[in-house]
Amino acid sequence: MNAPHLPKVAGIDSTVPPPAHTVAPTAHTTPAAPVAEDTPVPSAPGVVIQDRLAGWVSDLTTLHELTERLARTATLDEALRELLRAGAALVGARRGLVVVEPADGLGPDTTVGLGLARADLGHIETVPRGATSYGRILDAATAAPPGPESEIVQPDLLADDALDPRHREVAARLGYAASYALPLATEAAGRIGAAVWLYDEPAEPAERQRHLVGLYARYATEHLARLLELDRTRTADATLREELMPSRLPRVAGVQLAARHRTGPRGGGDWHDALPLPDAALGLAVGSVTGSGPSAVAAMGRLRASLRAYAVMEGEDPVAVLSDLELLLRLTEPARSATALFAYCEPALRKVVLAGAGHSPPLIIGERRTEFVETSLSAPLGMLACWEAPSVEISPEPGETVLLYTDGLLHRTGDPMDRAFARLHAAAASVPKGIRDDPGAIADHVLHAVLPDGLDAVDSEEDVVILAARFE
Repeated sequence: MNAPHLPKVAGIDSTVPPPAHTVAPTAHTTPAAPVAEDTPVPSAPGVVIQDRLAGWVSDLTTLHELTERLARTATLDEALRELLRAGAALVGARRGLVVVEPADGLGPDTTVGLGLARADLGHIETVPRGATSYGRILDAATAAPPGPESEIVQPDLLADDALDPRHREVAARLGYAASYALPLATEAAGRIGAAVWLYDEPAEPAERQRHLVGLYARYATEHLARLLELDRTRTADATLREELMPSRLPRVAGVQLAARHRTGPRGGGDWHDALPLPDAALGLAVGSVTGSGPSAVAAMGRLRASLRAYAVMEGEDPVAVLSDLELLLRLTEPARSATALFAYCEPALRKVVLAGAGHSPPLIIGERRTEFVETSLSAPLGMLACWEAPSVEISPEPGETVLLYTDGLLHRTGDPMDRAFARLHAAAASVPKGIRDDPGAIADHVLHAVLPDGLDAVDSEEDVVILAARFE
């Protein structure tokens, strides 16, 4: 026989254990004279206190478990989703949404839903802002922390005669009949946003539930504030790196270009460049600066800009370009080293002259051959008092692609260097014939073949840069 269904009321979700309340038993004493049925039997005071203590312990345990789960989230999106799940369990709701809109206006502004599809969130956003509970919280003059004075309870939306008609229409369409909203704000963090939980039927959380979710929301706001600053920092670093990289590759007759740049979680100093030179020539470069973070990104930008200047002045001599770059690095940043490879290309003649400073050799990919270019061994820039190494000249056949890359592609494999080079060679040799005329498709194939688990799944701090040039 099936167990009877409990009535639909607001309560803590079954995933979170409720406090252990018990029925007050009668006092066990010596049998006395019978009493009338309607006469109340007093309960022992100690039992009542014990029940209250059990409830408090249960609430504290639940709150501790939920905050521990929230503390393990590492990104803003993960934290917002965990906040919605925990809050729904605490107030007995099934769905909800959180609207992030920092009071400082610096963003990011986003909306995340629980049990609501993107289209559902779009419907809710069509309701006039002032008619929504989150809108009234976000538009309030002061950012009050979660509590009875700042919460907005709407226990029966459809019975509210003052409800906005559009709000009533959206609520009926999405099937929710009540809502409970709290601000995400503290004195230290300021206002970050607002959270709303939706009930399928008329309901509202009890006083104890409001107290618990208020405590949880205060902790969650502080955690979200930290992740928000981290997200802003990452966004700023990513924007800086994108601005320092070429926004688009030049179009030069006789050659097709494609580049792929993936940055590690901390941000590194790997870079690439392609610039038109006099006499219909083309300069190609890849390089890597030691270190990670903003300082490495800034150093990478200075090094790349300097190489561009030297390439314009004496690009036909790659050794001279790298020698000048080494001298500049040694004089201006003596504590830093870098690797670099510069190639001077004449597409009309299919002629490439290149020199490398501590950099991995390029790879030629064609129908008849897949081989590494034989270059001389040389130290990275900044490692010697005077850097110089002979250049190498190669002549790609029509339809062949010269692949330049940084060492991060090899390091991310986690293999010893000899095995990493073998993996790269096998990936290049396995390029399907149908995509050999597309340098971008070749670069993508090599990336996914060398790193089969995907770039984001590989636990590595290394950047990855690939620059592919297909000669016609």
